[in-house]
Amino acid sequence: MSVSHKSSNAQLFRLMVYRRALHPELFDLQGRRTHRHGEYEVETWVAPAGHVARFQFGDNCLTEAVLESADHLPETGLIHALPCLGEKDYELGQPEGNVNYVTTIQTESLTDNLFMATLREMRDFAAESQCLMHEWKDAEGSSNMTLLDAQKYKSEFHLQSYHLIGATGLVLRTQSIFEVL
Repeated sequence: MSVSHKSSNAQLFRLMVYRRALHPELFDLQGRRTHRHGEYEVETWVAPAGHVARFQFGDNCLTEAVLESADHLPETGLIHALPCLGEKDYELGQPEGNVNYVTTIQTESLTDNLFMATLREMRDFAAESQCLMHEWKDAEGSSNMTLLDAQKYKSEFHLQSYHLIGATGLVLRTQSIFEVL
């Protein structure tokens, strides 16, 4: 495995879980998609260096936000927040009504060549699977990408996110499951 010697900004990313919906005006939305399956609905949003997923089942609502800069988000309804650094798992201790949530976080810093190969591979994957994706260049001209891949099941919604930050070679991946109990 090749490791980058660039400094990582992974400590700036945070995963936040809310027991309520968040307002779209809090984010620089670059894409959104609504998923309906059976009795649940999920709305996913992509923004530069982040994503939001709102899972709604009846009166129960859980929202996952993964953002590079989350200091502007409200604390009302916040269940848990954790930095996206290394490998971590999180599961709700007590389900929210009839909804459970579990997620894993993985970060890796890649060399320039590995990062660019991963970026091309993720771009191809997004085109094949019609993922929700946003690509942008930062002020220094580095390539970046946020990609959301989702699967709907009878009582579960699976969401994989990929955040690629070119300036540092960071790849942040989350895998989340929202489950109707």
